[in-house]
Amino acid sequence: MSEIPVDLRFAESHEWARLDEDGGVKVGISDHAQEALGDVVFVELPEIGKVFAAGEAAGVVESVKAASDIYSPVSGEVIAINEELGASPELLNSDPYGAWIFKLKPTDTSELDALLDAASYKSAIGE
Repeated sequence: MSEIPVDLRFAESHEWARLDEDGGVKVGISDHAQEALGDVVFVELPEIGKVFAAGEAAGVVESVKAASDIYSPVSGEVIAINEELGASPELLNSDPYGAWIFKLKPTDTSELDALLDAASYKSAIGE
């Protein structure tokens, strides 16, 4: 059974989004997603300054099993990337909710309301 923090919002494509106090939105992959991927061996991070629409591919997570696109759960500009993942991509396996991938300056924070809450995500993944 996957861990699903109640303070996060989730995309159906298994990314999570956390609104920080500074108004930025951190993005990562869910525990369910990292379990499905297996051992993560590489993360392709987006460029700082790049602007994404909600649902647009923003990066790639590669595991021993497969490569999977990471989609931006909300629209916005990339203002930070988790450079730690370059040297330690396995952090996505060991700490999926601590190891964020990138941070956005959201265009419209109300887009977070369109994402799944923890209970809805749990239902969506059949748990």
